[in-house]
Amino acid sequence: MNDGPVLRCAGVSLVLDGAGILDGIDWTVRADERWVVLGANGAGKTSLLRIASLYQHPSAGDVEVLGRRLGRTDVRTLRERIAFSSPALAAKLEPSMTAAEVVMTARYAALAPWWHRYSDADRARAHELLDEWHCGALAAHPFPTLSAGERQRVLLARMLMNEPGLALLDEPTAGLDIGGREELVADLAAWARDASRPALVLVTHHLEEIPPAFTHALVLKGGTTLASGPLRETVTSEILGDAFGLSLKVDERDGRYTARLE
Repeated sequence: MNDGPVLRCAGVSLVLDGAGILDGIDWTVRADERWVVLGANGAGKTSLLRIASLYQHPSAGDVEVLGRRLGRTDVRTLRERIAFSSPALAAKLEPSMTAAEVVMTARYAALAPWWHRYSDADRARAHELLDEWHCGALAAHPFPTLSAGERQRVLLARMLMNEPGLALLDEPTAGLDIGGREELVADLAAWARDASRPALVLVTHHLEEIPPAFTHALVLKGGTTLASGPLRETVTSEILGDAFGLSLKVDERDGRYTARLE
C-alpha cells in the first residue's frame, strides 16, 4: 500500500461561539498508519475528527484529505471517499432503514435511501460487506432493533461501501458491554493488520480500547497537541498523566494498554 499522506492538518484551529476548541493542530496521517486520538473530555477529539471528515470547517489552518484541499474541492463528492462513523452520525440515520440499506446508502454518504438511485451491484456489495462483518443474517432487520454490538458491525460494514481512502471512527465502543467491546477491538485489530485496508483513525477515552497493531497516537490537551507519534512513544505514563491531570501508571502487554492511578 502507498504510505503517502491521506490526511494533513496544518495549523488547524477552531473557535465556536467565541470559545477556542482547537489551537494550532499539525497532524499527518499516512495510508499505512492506524491512529488513536486520546485526551480528556473537552480536549477537542471529536471536533478534530469532524474537521477531518469534512463536516466542520476550521476557523484557521489548512486541511488536505486524499490530496484535496478543504475550501478548494466539492466536499460532498470527497466525503464519499471518507468513511466516518460516530454516535451522532448514527443517530441521524433514517430509522426505518434495514441493516442492508444503512450500508448501501454509504454509496452516496447519504442518511436516507430515497434521495439517490441504487443499482443491483450496490445492493450486492452491501450484502457482501454484512457477510464480511458476520451480520449477513441481519440484512433485512430494521437498524434500530439491532443490539448495540450488531449496530456497530453494520456501521463498520457501511464504512467500507465505497472502498474509502480514509476511515474515521469516533468512540465506536460507546454503549457496548465488555463482550461487545472485545469483539470490536478484535475486529479493528484485524483491520489494522490488513495492508489492503485504508488508513484508520480511532477516537477513544479508554486505553484498553486501543486495538493491537495500531501504530500511532495523537494526544490532545485543551485543544492543543500534547504528543504525536508512534504508540510506544506517546502512550506513556508521563504523557497520559499530563493529558488527564492525574498521576497514572500506563502498562502495555501483548499490544493492549491499561492505565491506573499511581
